[in-house]
Amino acid sequence: MITTGTAHCLEAAITSAAILEQHGYPPLMLSLESADKLDHVLYLFKQNGRWGTIARSREAGLHGRKPVFRSVRDLVLTYVEPYVDFTGRLTGYGVGTLSDLGDYDWRFSRKNVWKVEEYLLKMPHKKYHMSKRRYVQVLRRYKAFRAADSDAPVNYYDSRPTWMGNPNSPSPPIPKKLFREIRGKISFLKS
Repeated sequence: MITTGTAHCLEAAITSAAILEQHGYPPLMLSLESADKLDHVLYLFKQNGRWGTIARSREAGLHGRKPVFRSVRDLVLTYVEPYVDFTGRLTGYGVGTLSDLGDYDWRFSRKNVWKVEEYLLKMPHKKYHMSKRRYVQVLRRYKAFRAADSDAPVNYYDSRPTWMGNPNSPSPPIPKKLFREIRGKISFLKS
């Protein structure tokens, strides 16, 4: 991620966990399961007794949430409607800590971290079911929006005030100049 300036959701969640662990936050992951098997992984944190997430996605509605939720379930419910697209539908969620991986080097590995992905897939997930009636309503709204503008970020959800960052568009790539500065300051990234 540091080298390329891009990240998918798992890379962003792992990076957030590694950084925030240094500031006293446990390396918690929130895994969202989808009917189309395109699951989403987010870094989960608790601040002042409230839950929030840090996340990266091509879809604006699947980015992070401010720490304003009393429970993880309340937080997850804000992802239910944004998860609906032509093939997606939230079917469950799970919370795990990367501390469960023991001395496995998920923080600084230069290789793929398949063990993290395996852990997230195998950990218990609580099932979630959106009623068929509600799903059809949400899908109809999504399809109408996409028919009107196939490129616009989908950001019409009621949960927008809880979103981190700019809820009108996905986050742009981090500038290369910033990556060069980061690379120069962090010893393990120097080649």
